[in-house]
Amino acid sequence: MRRVDVDAYVAAHRGEWQRLEALLKRHRLSGDEVDELVWLYQRTTTHLSVVRSASPDPALVGRLTTLVARARSTVTGSSTPAWRDVARFFTITYPAALYRSARWWVATGAASCLVGLAVGIWVAAEPDVQATIAAPAQIRQLVEHDFQDYYSSAPAASFAAKVATNNAWVAAAALALGVFLVPVVWVLWQNALNIGIAGGLMAGAGRLDLFFGLILPHGLLELTCVFVAAGAGLRLGWSWIDPGPRSRTRALMQEGQAAGALAVGLAVTLLVSGVLEAFVTPSPLPTWARVGIGALVWVAFLAYVFVLGRRAAAAGSLGAVEGAGATHLAPTAA
Repeated sequence: MRRVDVDAYVAAHRGEWQRLEALLKRHRLSGDEVDELVWLYQRTTTHLSVVRSASPDPALVGRLTTLVARARSTVTGSSTPAWRDVARFFTITYPAALYRSARWWVATGAASCLVGLAVGIWVAAEPDVQATIAAPAQIRQLVEHDFQDYYSSAPAASFAAKVATNNAWVAAAALALGVFLVPVVWVLWQNALNIGIAGGLMAGAGRLDLFFGLILPHGLLELTCVFVAAGAGLRLGWSWIDPGPRSRTRALMQEGQAAGALAVGLAVTLLVSGVLEAFVTPSPLPTWARVGIGALVWVAFLAYVFVLGRRAAAAGSLGAVEGAGATHLAPTAA
């Protein structure tokens, strides 16, 4: 093949090479674009073979070699080690999802705490209300034995697993049902009501110190997780009512992906709270030490959200599970 023939060959196929380069620069590809990329990769591989045999131009050969290598990596798929996926999730994806939904779960937590406090004060101050909840003997059994005995009712490891699993299901349900809004509000109401009643009964019996001494070591983190799940669920539900500048489909997709990240991350966070509830809450440590441990873990979690999460969100992370482990050139069929 003479030089003029090579020039003509390049002119004839330059458009295909440019199109392949354009597709490789995209983060997401539709199904048709994926098919086009594979076809162009095969075509360019053939072009490279022809040019190598006919052209002494190293720049052209080098350009096509690089283009074919990039396309091969994308078509065959390149993956990062699993540990990198896990590290990316817990340093970028999960904290970004927590931070992006913070206004929702902070407001949800504040409202729930106010409701629980109001219910607790009402129950503690009104003996008639206490009488409608349970008989005096049952209340005495609760405040003197059952409330405290609950935390040592099973071997610590078994209890931690049971608590973490139960709370993970509650969090997952709040996230999954968020699109319907009302079920999440009901879950929050029941949670605030139960805590308020228990606290009110303990306060009425003069054992409020025991109540907080047993609730706070694990409850600070555990309740925050519940509020995160509920807040994210409400945000998911609100996204189809008021999607803002996004389409409703895109809003639901983005918030659903963020909810997926939260569901995975909260399962791990709730495991931590389960360990606190099983090993710290019933421990013989003085109350100030048990509450101090719980508060320290809770503050560390808040720092994780508002320092690491803020940094990840500022860098552009949407806190979506979809982003974990994917290469930035990997095609994704719509």
